[in-house]
Amino acid sequence: MHLNTKFKLSVMMFLEFFIWSSWYVTLGTFLGSNLLAKDQEISLAFSTQSFGAIIAPFVVGLIADRYFHAQRILGVIHLLGAGLMYLLYSSTDFSGFFPLLLIYMILFMPTLALVNSISFNQMKDPAKEFSKIRVWGTIGWIAAGLLISLLSWDSAEGLREGLLRNTWLMAAGSSLALGLFSFMLPHTPPRAQVNEQFKLSEVLGLDALGMLKHRNFAVFFISSILICIPLAFYYQNTSPFLTEIGMSNSTGKMALGQVSEVVFMLALPFFITRFGIKKTLAGAMLVWALRYVFFAFGNADEQVWMLLVGILLHGICYDFFFVSGQIYTDSHAGAKYKSSAQGLITLGTYGVGMLVGFWVAGYTSDYFKDELGAHIWGSIWLVPAGISVLVLLLFLALFKKEHLTTPQ
Repeated sequence: MHLNTKFKLSVMMFLEFFIWSSWYVTLGTFLGSNLLAKDQEISLAFSTQSFGAIIAPFVVGLIADRYFHAQRILGVIHLLGAGLMYLLYSSTDFSGFFPLLLIYMILFMPTLALVNSISFNQMKDPAKEFSKIRVWGTIGWIAAGLLISLLSWDSAEGLREGLLRNTWLMAAGSSLALGLFSFMLPHTPPRAQVNEQFKLSEVLGLDALGMLKHRNFAVFFISSILICIPLAFYYQNTSPFLTEIGMSNSTGKMALGQVSEVVFMLALPFFITRFGIKKTLAGAMLVWALRYVFFAFGNADEQVWMLLVGILLHGICYDFFFVSGQIYTDSHAGAKYKSSAQGLITLGTYGVGMLVGFWVAGYTSDYFKDELGAHIWGSIWLVPAGISVLVLLLFLALFKKEHLTTPQ
């Protein structure tokens, strides 16, 4: 790629994930402290991600792939998103906040596919070039978290003064910037012909359902959905947990999880080659359980190291299961069902799995409270730890050893 194209794609990725991280990491804390939302209302807010993931294929498959240049629809969505972010900043109660967030996430989730599409369209060898562009998304996510903590919006004083509301202004400003910048991105014309028949089964990944006849893939698919329940606990509860127990600069420290994600992403091919796909996936599930045990018994004082280790384990938890799972899915799909298979996994995990997970996390957080209404975090974190162990045992019992050639 030309250096100018690389720069534009890198800025696009940076802003895309900076926007998301600006509000998503601290959403639970914001809802509890600023809007006085209940735990199950917080889980409902997080579930908008799942609704967006379920609807996203329709937006991309039915509209973006057929009628518009990808960079133009990306720009329009983020300009609309900037307006919605400002309205969310202005919200004073959950009843007015939730429908705005739902509309925003239905618009935002398709942009994750659009930025990939724009990037791939400029690459001759995506296997070698994409990671160098995508890493700027992770850097953007980290930068937003560090900035929130640097400005002390997530500090005890900042929460008392309601400063966490400013995250929505930061997201609005960066969304406006990306919306305008998108119109300067490389042209990415529609991939499908307008008169080409639209197949709902292909868009949703249902064409790949035949892969479930393979025992190992069926076990992997079910395990992927189930492991999203513990994952939802992490996304929904970690920020409120760290702020409630008094950890300083909690949002910036949570960004360490994305730092480890970059490191373990680079190490993933070695682990798959050295230990095989079964041990890599099983190791990730074991680490899921371990991290929640650290959260259950850690604190913001002498046991703060346990919390930091739990955050740093995010790289193994996410990369070793979800990224290696994408590689495993790709190896099983064959040329005909590659896109459908990835769509099926996305629908099952970020759609169904996370939707169930956010509900379970909300119910659990509401259940484990003391007489004064404070969360009993030790008990809360042991629930996803136990679920992770059960999913691990199911996987080990039913998934047979399988050789997998790691894509080069």
